[in-house]
Amino acid sequence: MAGEDNLLQGRLLVARPTLVDPNFARTVVLVLAHGDQGALGLVLNRPTESPLAVPLPEWGDLASSPAVVFVGGPVAEGTICLARLKSEVTVPGAGYLALSGALGTVDLDTDPQFVAPWIGQLRVFAGYAGWGPGQLEEELAAEAWWVLDPEDTDVFGPEPGALWKSVLRRQGGELALLSALPADPSLN
Repeated sequence: MAGEDNLLQGRLLVARPTLVDPNFARTVVLVLAHGDQGALGLVLNRPTESPLAVPLPEWGDLASSPAVVFVGGPVAEGTICLARLKSEVTVPGAGYLALSGALGTVDLDTDPQFVAPWIGQLRVFAGYAGWGPGQLEEELAAEAWWVLDPEDTDVFGPEPGALWKSVLRRQGGELALLSALPADPSLN
C-alpha cells in the first residue's frame, strides 16, 4: 500500500455479522480517506433522536430527512458535515472540500446561506470512524468488513436505520440471504 492514497475513498465498508464490536456491529461506513496514514470514514446508519436544528439551528433547514444528528463513529472529536452538490459542475469554493463526484464535506464555520444555493443534500455527523496505519487492512484481512460500491441513495437515504440490510440485499446471492439474519441469531 506504500505510496497509494485513497484506495477505498468513496467506497462502503459493510460490517460482516461476525463483527460484534458495538461501535461497528451492522454498520455501513463511507470511507472519506484511506492511505498510508490510515483511514477515516463515517457511519451512515446511526441516526440519533436529536434534531440537527437543536445544536446547529442555522443548518437545520438544509439537512436531508431525517434531519437529525448522526453518530459518525466512536472517535468523538469534532463534527463532519457531508453534502452532495446539486451539480458536479458547481464549485462552491471556500468551505467545501470535494471527495468524490458531487460528494464532499462542508465546513460548519461557513455561513449556511453562502453554501445553500449549491447544496442538494446534507447530513451532520458527530464523531467519525478512524483507523491508524495498517489497522483497516488488518480488519479487512480478518474479514470483518465487505468492501462494496455505494449507490446514490446510500448516503442520504430516508431510512438510514435500514441501510445495512438494503445494501446487502441488493448484492444478491449469499449477501442477500445474510441481510435477513437477525441481530441476535438465538431469536431465529
